[in-house]
Amino acid sequence: MSQEISAIPTSLKTLSEKDEESKKVFNKITLRLLPFLMLCYFAAFLDRVNVGFAALTMREDIGLSATAFGLGSGIFFISYFIFEVPSNLMLAKVGARRWIARIMITWGLLSACTAFVWDEKSFLTLRFLLGAAEAGFYPGILYYLTQWFPNKRRAQIIGLLLLSNPLATIIGGPVSGFILSTGAHHGLAGWQWLFIIEAFPALILGFIVLFRLPEKIENVGWLSEEEKKVARAVLDDDLSQRKKKSKVIVSRIFFHPMVLSLALIFLGISMTNATVNFWLPQLIKGAGFSFIATGFLSAIPYIAAVIALLWWGKRSDRHNERVFHIMLPLALAIVGVSLTAFSNGALVSVIGLTMASAGLFAVLPVFWSLPPQFMVGSAAAGGIAVINSIGNLGGFFGPTAMGYVKDLTGDFGAGLSVNIFMLSVSLLTMFIFARKTGMGKNREHENV
Repeated sequence: MSQEISAIPTSLKTLSEKDEESKKVFNKITLRLLPFLMLCYFAAFLDRVNVGFAALTMREDIGLSATAFGLGSGIFFISYFIFEVPSNLMLAKVGARRWIARIMITWGLLSACTAFVWDEKSFLTLRFLLGAAEAGFYPGILYYLTQWFPNKRRAQIIGLLLLSNPLATIIGGPVSGFILSTGAHHGLAGWQWLFIIEAFPALILGFIVLFRLPEKIENVGWLSEEEKKVARAVLDDDLSQRKKKSKVIVSRIFFHPMVLSLALIFLGISMTNATVNFWLPQLIKGAGFSFIATGFLSAIPYIAAVIALLWWGKRSDRHNERVFHIMLPLALAIVGVSLTAFSNGALVSVIGLTMASAGLFAVLPVFWSLPPQFMVGSAAAGGIAVINSIGNLGGFFGPTAMGYVKDLTGDFGAGLSVNIFMLSVSLLTMFIFARKTGMGKNREHENV
């Protein structure tokens, strides 16, 4: 009996040592991969948000109505929807390095070409082509991360990746405002220089991806053989556990209730996020601020988003809980958008947009940790793409509805009401999803 008791601490110490060893290995992988992937994602969102700033002068120069701008901002997501699933399945087939590089180089070229649009039709055409070029980038990165990190670290990792989104506005907002304020040079207007200059990061990083992004743990030289074994053991165990829970096969990714439920949840999130991204500069500029002031004030909601992303995803991983960590940020976003929609003061609107941005970004890393729990392999690649592509249709409906309502009523409030409704649908769907899958009942408490 005494021998058995004395053996227990040794066993516990061994388990603790293994956990500590795996943490060190995955921290090393994080430091090697995440900064570069964040730069790539930063470039993607820089090319998304710059159209909102360019519109401050571009609309008048080429004769774009608010409706046409909203349609052009949103049509990006229509082509994104059409091409995203084939793109992500192609990534799974040919490898992340080649396909992500292709995506970044083509979208960089097309983003630069937007500087030369001259009317409504050319603007709509370039935006459609840009969506087709970028399709598959984000779900491709998410699928790539499943090959490098276990589920219990994934919300925090995705949260770090998604920091690039608000950072693109925090940094890109003032830079875009400055470029616009310099006016025309060498026959090109400020908004044209904006598109050209901010396309270069995507082009440069795309070529770096082609030559430097590692495909598999076994291929890297910055992990020792022992570290590779530790990481592979954890990932294989994670994959085995996910296969046991896997409920979706490739042939059903378009029709499975779980996939469609997650897509509906993301639809409301994406719709509101896109509305804020594309219309925020015009909301602030309309209050009477200068270009540079608009750039700096536009950064405030995204500073809150950075804080929320860093804290909330890590908290979700630490507690190994997803349902509460999705529903609470959705509720915060609803309150924030409501404040913006039904208030007349600029200060209250900024506060509301700050609350909304914090909620909308806090929910993302936790939400995107869900699909790999129910799908593996090609089903995960395709399923994540289906969720993202259907959800990103909100990126079309949100800005388009705002533009139409603005032209119709001269007010943004009614357009934001549509977003409030869709976020409420997302919240209700998540509640039903959690009850149907039993997610809120059984939680594991070990951490990797």
